[in-house]
Amino acid sequence: MAKIKKILVANRGEISLRIMRTAKEMGIATVAVYSEADRLSPHVLFADEAVCLGPPASSKSYLLGDKIIKVCKELAVDAIHPGYGFLSENADFARKVTQAGLIFIGPSPEAIEVMGSKLAAKQAVAKYDIPLVPGTEQAISDIGVAKKRADEIGYPILIKASAGGGGKGMRIVENEEEFEEQMHRAVSEAQSSFGDSAVFIEKYISSPRHIEIQVLGDQQGNMVYLFERECSIQRRHQKLIEEAPSAVVSPAMRKAMGEAAVGVAKACDYYGAGTVEFIVDGDLNFFFLEMNTRLQVEHPVTEMITGKDLVREQILIAEGKSLSFSQEELKIHGHALEVRVYAEDPKNNFLPDIGRLETYRRPQGAGIRVDDGFEEGMDIPIYYDPMIPKLITYAETRDAAIEKMVRAIDDYKIVGIQTTLDFCKFAIQHEAFVSGAFDTKFVENYFTPAVLAQHITEAEMELLSALAVEFFVKNKPSESLKSEQRSAQESAWRTRLR
Repeated sequence: MAKIKKILVANRGEISLRIMRTAKEMGIATVAVYSEADRLSPHVLFADEAVCLGPPASSKSYLLGDKIIKVCKELAVDAIHPGYGFLSENADFARKVTQAGLIFIGPSPEAIEVMGSKLAAKQAVAKYDIPLVPGTEQAISDIGVAKKRADEIGYPILIKASAGGGGKGMRIVENEEEFEEQMHRAVSEAQSSFGDSAVFIEKYISSPRHIEIQVLGDQQGNMVYLFERECSIQRRHQKLIEEAPSAVVSPAMRKAMGEAAVGVAKACDYYGAGTVEFIVDGDLNFFFLEMNTRLQVEHPVTEMITGKDLVREQILIAEGKSLSFSQEELKIHGHALEVRVYAEDPKNNFLPDIGRLETYRRPQGAGIRVDDGFEEGMDIPIYYDPMIPKLITYAETRDAAIEKMVRAIDDYKIVGIQTTLDFCKFAIQHEAFVSGAFDTKFVENYFTPAVLAQHITEAEMELLSALAVEFFVKNKPSESLKSEQRSAQESAWRTRLR
C-alpha cells in the first residue's frame, strides 16, 4: 500500500486549488504546472513548487503529458491528479503515468477506454440489465442501414459521435428526408473534433432531464453511490446550474438509479471517483447515457449533502486503501445548489467575454462556498474554458438554499466583464425551477435577453456613473463663467441686505 507524499496537479485554476487544499490538509506536498498565461494565478502561488510548461495554448502546455511526467521525475513526485478536462480522461496518459512508476489518481486506463467510447460503454453495461435508450449497439457508417434502423426506432432520432462530448458530433433528425444530410454532418464533426468518425443512433427523448449519480469505488472491489445531482439547466449541452438532491427523485427512484450506477461502474472494474449520467424522460423513466471517469465540475454539491471530501477519498483510494464507509452509512443532509459563473454574455447568446476583473468581491456567510482561481485585477484568458468561479450554497431545505443563492449572487461583485450571474439569478427564481418542473430545454423555453434587460447589473451601474462623470467634466462651466455667476449671486445677496 503506497503512501503519497507529493502530488502534481496536471490542471489549472479553481480545480487545481481545490485539489491542493485537500492535499495540504493531508500533509501532502503539492506541485503546480502552468502556462505563461497563468504565471501569476492563485494555484501557482499556492503550491509548494511550480513549473512552467510553455506558451498559453493548451496544446503547448497543459496537454503535454510527456513533459508533465518528466517534471514529476525531476521533482520526486509520487502521484498525478488530473482534475477534470485536459488529460483527465486520456487513457494513454494514464497508462504512461503508471508505466513511469507514478500513481494516477483516477481509474485504470482500461476503464477510461471503455467508458470513453459511448458504444463500448453501452456494450459493457448491457449484461447488468441497465436501462438503455433504444438505438444501435454498434457504429454505423452505411446510410442505407442507418436509415432502416432509424425507421425501426422511430423519429425523432439522435445521431451521436461515439467518442463525443459537450454536444459535438450530435445531430437531431426529425424525419427521413433530412437524415442523410445530418448523418454526413455528424460523421464529419466527429472526425474533426475527436479523430474518430464512429457514430451511432438513439431514440431522441425530446424534453429530458439530466440526472447523474456520483460513485466511489476502491481497488478491493467495494463500490458505493453518493446520490444524485440534477444538471438539467444547460446551454449548448453544457451545464449551468446543478443541485443535490434532485427535486423530482423519490427514495425508490434514487435507490434504483444508484444501484444502476454501481452496475455501470462494476461493468468496467472501476475504482476512484466517477459519475454515471442518466437521461430521464417525462414519466421519470431513466436511461444510461455515459460515464465520466473523473471528478466532475459539480462535485461540491455532493460534498455538501454527504459531508464527504471527494478529493480526499480519491487520494486514499489511489493509495490502495479500502472505502471507510458503507452504502448504509451514507445519508443526505440538507440541500445544495451550484451555479457556474462564466465569462459569457447571456444577452448575446452566451458568447464568451474577455477582459479584466476590475472589481472582484466574493459573497460570504454560513452555507456559502466559492471555488475559484482568480483574484481582482487578473485578466480572463481567451485560451481556456470561460468559467470564473463555482458558487455553491447549502441549507437545510431546497427553498432555503435557493434564497441563500439569490443573496449570494446579489453580493457577488464582478466588474469588467459580462457574466452569467444575472441569468442564474433569473433561472433559480423562475417558477419552473422553484417547482421542479423543468428539463434541459429551460433556456429555450423560458429565457430571452429581454428578461435581463430590466435589471441593471453592478457593472452597468458603474459604467453609467463613469459616463455621467465624464459628461460633467466635458461640459462643466468655464472658470470665467463661474466667476461671473458668483459675482451676480454676491451682488444679489448684497442688494437683499441693503
